[in-house]
Amino acid sequence: MSGEEAAPTKKKRKGTKDERLKRSQILLDVTRRCASLANIQDVWKELVGMTSYELDCDRSTLFLNDNETNELFSFVAQGNLTREIRILNDSGIAGHVFQTGQSMLSDDPYEDPLFNREVDQRTGYTTRNIACVPVITMAGEKIGVMQTLNKRVGEFNEADLDLLEQMTTQAAVVLQGLQHFEQIDKIRQKENAFLKLMSDINSEFELSRMLMRVVQEITGMLTSERATIFMFDQSSGTLFSRVSAGGEINEIRFPSHLGIAGEVFTSGKSMNIPHAYADLRFNPSFDKQTGFFTRSILCVPIVNNDNETIGVTQVLNKKGGVFSDEDEQRLKAFTAQISISLQNSKLFDDVQRIKNYNESMLQSMSNGVLTVDPKGDVVTCNAAALNIWGTGEGDLIGKNLRDLVGEEEQWVLEQIEQVKKENHPQLITDTAFTLLGTSKTVNLTLMPLVAAEEDKELGSMIMFEDISSEKRMKSTMSRYMDPVIAAQMMDGDAHEVLGGVSAEATVMFTDVRGFTTITEEYGAQGTVSFLNDYFSLMVDCITKEGGMLDKFIGDAIMACFGLPIPHEDDPDRAMRASIGMIQTLWGWNQARLDKGLKTVDMGIGLNTDMVVSGNIGSPKRMDYTLIGDGVNLAARLESACKSYAARILVSESTVQKLKGTYRMRAADLVVVKGKTQPVKIYEVLDYHDQVSFPNLMDVVNLFNDGIEAYQVANWDKAIERFNHCLKLNPTDQLSQIYVDRCEFLKSNPPEKEWDGVWVMTSK
Repeated sequence: MSGEEAAPTKKKRKGTKDERLKRSQILLDVTRRCASLANIQDVWKELVGMTSYELDCDRSTLFLNDNETNELFSFVAQGNLTREIRILNDSGIAGHVFQTGQSMLSDDPYEDPLFNREVDQRTGYTTRNIACVPVITMAGEKIGVMQTLNKRVGEFNEADLDLLEQMTTQAAVVLQGLQHFEQIDKIRQKENAFLKLMSDINSEFELSRMLMRVVQEITGMLTSERATIFMFDQSSGTLFSRVSAGGEINEIRFPSHLGIAGEVFTSGKSMNIPHAYADLRFNPSFDKQTGFFTRSILCVPIVNNDNETIGVTQVLNKKGGVFSDEDEQRLKAFTAQISISLQNSKLFDDVQRIKNYNESMLQSMSNGVLTVDPKGDVVTCNAAALNIWGTGEGDLIGKNLRDLVGEEEQWVLEQIEQVKKENHPQLITDTAFTLLGTSKTVNLTLMPLVAAEEDKELGSMIMFEDISSEKRMKSTMSRYMDPVIAAQMMDGDAHEVLGGVSAEATVMFTDVRGFTTITEEYGAQGTVSFLNDYFSLMVDCITKEGGMLDKFIGDAIMACFGLPIPHEDDPDRAMRASIGMIQTLWGWNQARLDKGLKTVDMGIGLNTDMVVSGNIGSPKRMDYTLIGDGVNLAARLESACKSYAARILVSESTVQKLKGTYRMRAADLVVVKGKTQPVKIYEVLDYHDQVSFPNLMDVVNLFNDGIEAYQVANWDKAIERFNHCLKLNPTDQLSQIYVDRCEFLKSNPPEKEWDGVWVMTSK
């Protein structure tokens, strides 16, 4: 191909004389109108309005480049999209035009791989066509792009593109000048804000507020995601930070040599890490705990005027890139300015924290506390002490303890001297003590006060817990009955002691399997010791779920959930307690087995029903208990555990009221001893794991199918299902029981019509 035949280069369209005159008028109008405006936002609005009008399109958007973040941003767009838009300056069609400096037309944006759909997806706008040109100054510097969308009639053409280029070039000088003016104004504002910040920081002594203010400023100053100031605590050799979480101030502490912060503190040298996870010194455990992802780290030491490192400042995740040398120098300069304020605030915080801690500890204690100096004079007393002895500070502080105690309590002074001599606290329980003529029964604790640094005697502390009258009586009664009942009986009127109420509750009965062997082998003392250990474990499971221990009946336990204080989920509480009791028993059995001791098993019955509860007896001797058919059925279910080789059996009324989901299976439809109506009962299996009950849910599903066949007298199908259960779990005794029962009923058909009900002949 010859030179004459080469593809022609793109030429600017000159147009007719009238068109050129009109275009010149437009460009003069752009210059005149933009030059008359005082701020960049007004120029922005004017320019997008003019371009939208002259190109007859739906909207125009002017993007300017942010050199700090490498983003194209727009304040205003024509139409109903009025909030700020920010995109990376290499993203989408606008980014491509900015990077290449070449104008671009797109008649089908959604098919264009450069088009970024994100803005349309956020706003619901549909882009049909685009004309986009770079905004270039007379000096050839790219400062942004102008983008017009959706030509109202037809498509954008080269003439539109040429006009758009000339309009933006005319406005570029004004835009650049105003942009420079705003940058200078921002620098001035930053300097003023920095001076005000330093003034505020220097006037702030409260460490937590100061640290929060400083990290906020650092985060904004370096455009980072997070900043932390770690101060050095010389007494513990740790770095600590106060962080704000949910409005509360929490503290983080770690040894001063650990991690990146520890290395910067130890070496006194700054560290700028662009890729945290590629640095072996970075500890990712905090990221795993918090869900935060650390990309880049800038950490500098905080050095005071004595050239001592008193902490470090750590900044994470520079937005739009990595931390620069300029960022490092700015952070060093800032921390140098605030180092003295930080040190003063920490010293103030240390003193205030110790003072507040001591005062708060004394005043919040329910026990009475007196401190005396080495001479025996009372130095401090807390509110509880004044309340217990019914006196004021003036009657105690400054008075010698020898003059305050009764004649019979002089032995206390001897004990205090002994405690100081041995430098070891002493507890004296349930003793009579007289102070200012008032006698109390107290638990008395005597402790020496010694200065840690000089091993110097400071005096003694006397702490007393008042256990007089009601407190001691309630403590004693709680050993023989449920603490809630004991409290009600202590606080109630005399006429409320006897009486009862009817309420719904879930009743629990438990019994030990193999207890007879224990009694025969262990004897009286061994049996009592065994029961005490067993009952302690089981009662803990009951009280943990808010249940009330009613009584011990030999080796059996009777408990209730829902009385005297009801809860919305009492059946669930009873279920969780039952499951916990079996699991606890298994753990205890393993410990006993390791010691060569015998193990035991247990059965639990649960039933939910209306029961009568109250104090039954006479005014001289009474017992808080439960009575009613609901109580009897729970007892029958516990006993039935033996017949069904089960550990937990529950009635249908309990199952219907459960809010949680548990692994259980229908055990039978039975008429218990003393009843005429059948009751559906379920076996709970939630305490099992894969080892103790293999293929549990498969067995449950097959077993339930077998029960359905059994209840309609389909013996062969039922036997097949139960045998399948035994293949999955050969130790499933209940499946074997039903295989034997079905074989018997198959050989000895029921005389009457079979209704699936099994009649229990024993309790």
